[in-house]
Amino acid sequence: MALPFPTNEWIEEWEDELSSNPDYQESSEGWGVDFNGNFIFQLEADDRLPEDQYFFIGLEDGDVFDCREIDDPENVDYGFIYRGSYSDWVRLTEGEVGAIDGLMSGVFELDGGVGGLQDLLHVAGEFEDAGHQAVDGTDFTLGQADPVRVRATVD
Repeated sequence: MALPFPTNEWIEEWEDELSSNPDYQESSEGWGVDFNGNFIFQLEADDRLPEDQYFFIGLEDGDVFDCREIDDPENVDYGFIYRGSYSDWVRLTEGEVGAIDGLMSGVFELDGGVGGLQDLLHVAGEFEDAGHQAVDGTDFTLGQADPVRVRATVD
């Protein structure tokens, strides 16, 4: 069964792919140890997605945890926001643009502390690989219709 993108089910599959990847665990050792390594993935509204969507990604010392959709980034503790339009996120997930290439070309934006950015270059490839693995069963039509989304509540 294809997982609709973007949904909690999809981001949980992405988390599972990343968690089970020994290359990610090795390359991200030390990430988030002396700084906040948590991410927000922001999918900005465009002609395919009616409103912005946010996903929290917990990252620390080779572990990925607590990946979920959130309503408002200000309600969680994060160090970085990686943002781009929904259509560009689809392109990233399908492998048409890379996370770092997209950042350097202005397709995506990154806000956050610069302390861990050099380390980010090492783990970004593993982020992409997990996305490519999860995309095998992805349904990208969610953003093309009137989507019904389940939102996680952040306490």
